[in-house]
Amino acid sequence: MRRAVYAGSFDPVTKGHLWMIEHGVGLFDEMIVAIGENPDKRYTFSLADRVAMLRETTSHWSNLRVETFENRFLVDYAREQGAQFILRGIREAADYEFERKMRYVNADLAPHIDTIFLMPPREIAEISSTMVKGLVGPTGWENVVKQYVPDPVFLRLLAGRR
Repeated sequence: MRRAVYAGSFDPVTKGHLWMIEHGVGLFDEMIVAIGENPDKRYTFSLADRVAMLRETTSHWSNLRVETFENRFLVDYAREQGAQFILRGIREAADYEFERKMRYVNADLAPHIDTIFLMPPREIAEISSTMVKGLVGPTGWENVVKQYVPDPVFLRLLAGRR
């Protein structure tokens, strides 16, 4: 069985993340979307909310499960899950440089786990959780943000602004 882990903070999940997930479920027999929790990082959404949003937006894929992990290396988590692959996205040159280095570190730690890189299409390549959160607030933000996030996320963003 080809099992992959796609990890991130997903704070919040965006349509860019969903593109990666959709392609991952097509490439692998089982896809684990792992929400990382870093005790030193401040999140907009709680871990429970991030899990709920991801599960709501991905429930139609039978070969996908949403899990969490915290304060450990992704490659160690992937090994514990019996994954042979780590799925990562590359949007720009800075992502490539960071991911290239991490791929080599991961290969040192677990040579049997391969990193697979996907590059999203141009129209969603710039979408990030940070960008989405930065758009919330000014008059008319709802019309802008709605196009970048799935409905469960948009509804939570709306509720948070009321």
